[in-house]
Amino acid sequence: MNKRNIFIAGVVAVVLAVGGTFYYMHHMAQPLDEVAVTDSVEVDNIVRKYGIPVSLYDIKYGLVEPGQNLSIILRKHGLSVGEVHRLTKKAEGVFDVRKVKDGQAYAVFTTRDSIPQTVYFVYEESPKSYIVFDLKGDYGVKRGENPVTWERKTVGGRVKTSLWVAMQQCGTSSQLALDLSNIFGWSIDFFGLQKEDEFRVWYEQETVEGRELQNFRVLAASFSHEDSVYYAIPFVQDGEELYYNADGNSLEGEFLKAPLDYYRISSRFSNSRFHPVLRRYRAHHGVDYAAPKGTPVYAIGKGKVIAKAYQAGGAGNYLKIRHNSRYTTTYMHLSGFAKGIQVGSEVKQKEVIGYVGSTGLSTGSHLDFRVYDNGTPVNPLTIKSQPKKPVSEDNKEQFAVVRDSLLQILDGIKVH
Repeated sequence: MNKRNIFIAGVVAVVLAVGGTFYYMHHMAQPLDEVAVTDSVEVDNIVRKYGIPVSLYDIKYGLVEPGQNLSIILRKHGLSVGEVHRLTKKAEGVFDVRKVKDGQAYAVFTTRDSIPQTVYFVYEESPKSYIVFDLKGDYGVKRGENPVTWERKTVGGRVKTSLWVAMQQCGTSSQLALDLSNIFGWSIDFFGLQKEDEFRVWYEQETVEGRELQNFRVLAASFSHEDSVYYAIPFVQDGEELYYNADGNSLEGEFLKAPLDYYRISSRFSNSRFHPVLRRYRAHHGVDYAAPKGTPVYAIGKGKVIAKAYQAGGAGNYLKIRHNSRYTTTYMHLSGFAKGIQVGSEVKQKEVIGYVGSTGLSTGSHLDFRVYDNGTPVNPLTIKSQPKKPVSEDNKEQFAVVRDSLLQILDGIKVH
């Protein structure tokens, strides 16, 4: 049995044995300048933060203010211009001090003498990584990593206006909504969700010292939409982990349901639509997705770029991609093209090919997306997509064990 699938089956078995679903209580992240020394990691009875024994020093926390750089901050804490220059030279090859950014956290460690001396300066490059500037002796600069944990949680809810709002109302990050739209993107049109659609998710969220990060792993999910229930069951086959439905068919298909992430449809496929610029009715053989300028646009499937051009009185900046002998897609009104995209370029599914704009004959920022079947325009919202390889016969028994355990967990999640 694959190690990943053994892990999933083992975990869900333990969960079920203790009576159903569970999740860790999560903590609201504290501002860095209010985090107590006791929040640090304790090893061998020596409390350390950033690898530094905190009991030996006083610590002041702060945020990089607009207009500040490393020199300004360090001089504020007692270093001379020459000492800052010396430290900057030591940082070469480890960290570019010019990349200190406004709003990032830092910590200053000082001695507990009658005249305190700054001995360490720590810059938090990200919630996970930090740079330690050692100001003792010959000086030194090194990069460190904060310990990361993954907390398992559950969430269940109903769509009232949008999945984003529903996630927020359940006390969960809207980033999880985006992850769900990526997982179910071949099966569900997330631009056409209906009121009272339901979702249940068992997931992990990455945390650092109690601070929740916007990184998630979906361990299992279900989505009730249009009188059908869609499941996402992770399973490893031939060294590749994919999400499968309850029948063992891959959720990933030949084509995505939409060429961009989770914005609203402003105009649908029609043989007679009133054009807002021309002020007359004419066919609109595509779907318009309203989205902010610069929103990334994806290729819905792998293929070759066969046209890249500008049409002043119509499509503006546009791309056309041939996916196979049957289907081509067109992406119109782009503000610009992705770097390297040219006629003849081979693109992958969900590769960024351009950015939403309002070029050509357009009244606002949106993507006009069109699909052609053997040259005939078809409704992009109704095209069928062949799934990737299903669970093999040899793996079906193993898959059934994982699936049944995960479905029992999902069924036990309360919907709010």
